[in-house]
Amino acid sequence: MTITFLDGLALFCFIGSWLGYTFFARKKAKNTNCIARCLHQHRIHWMRMLMTKDIRVSEVALLANLERNIAFFASTTLLVLAGVLTLFAQVDQVEEVIGSIPYSAKADHALMQAKLALLAGIFVMAFFQFTWSMRQYGFLNVMIGAAPVDKDGKNESLKAYAKQMATVQDQAAHSYNYGLRSYYFSIAALCWFFHSWLLIAASLFVVYTLYHREFKSKAVVAITAAQGHLEQYMASNNHDVLKDEPKV
Repeated sequence: MTITFLDGLALFCFIGSWLGYTFFARKKAKNTNCIARCLHQHRIHWMRMLMTKDIRVSEVALLANLERNIAFFASTTLLVLAGVLTLFAQVDQVEEVIGSIPYSAKADHALMQAKLALLAGIFVMAFFQFTWSMRQYGFLNVMIGAAPVDKDGKNESLKAYAKQMATVQDQAAHSYNYGLRSYYFSIAALCWFFHSWLLIAASLFVVYTLYHREFKSKAVVAITAAQGHLEQYMASNNHDVLKDEPKV
């Protein structure tokens, strides 16, 4: 297998972008309003409100909807992974197709297999993240089923119990997010089949896209504003203002 300096640089940029952004997002979410940080506060409020209800059909329906989305991606990931593994038996045809594309890099048989292995590894990782997210939502369902009713919402032990339910839901959402992030970076990995410079550009573009959507998008602005309105409501009704850092 012939790995050029440019191939090594592109692979380093790809892995560094993925790991670097993951580390950056975890740290920045501790002190900056973003989707992860603000939604964590909403989850705490949701679980606190759930404790005051006798009938929790709506909450169960909402959680079931979230689980359906994750199950869809988990099953789709298996299909995509099967397709990628099938390509290992057709590397010559893949090389021929890519070689016919203008400006694409010259194909190396062993390197092509390494690129397919990278793509397969990404989808294996995504599958693990999606299935772990599904399991954690299952844990949350058990906790909801075991939760007693606190009509006035004043019991400190049950407030702490609600926060722990929100933490489990938060971790399930993070696993789902990591699975989706794998899909984003798999698009960048596909670019390596054509040219190493394209992999570098795609990796940086994916990082920019993720950062903008998680920290600067209109959805973040709306969720942050909604969090402020919730805090005002809680304060005006003599409830505890919800403040807690997401466990990312």
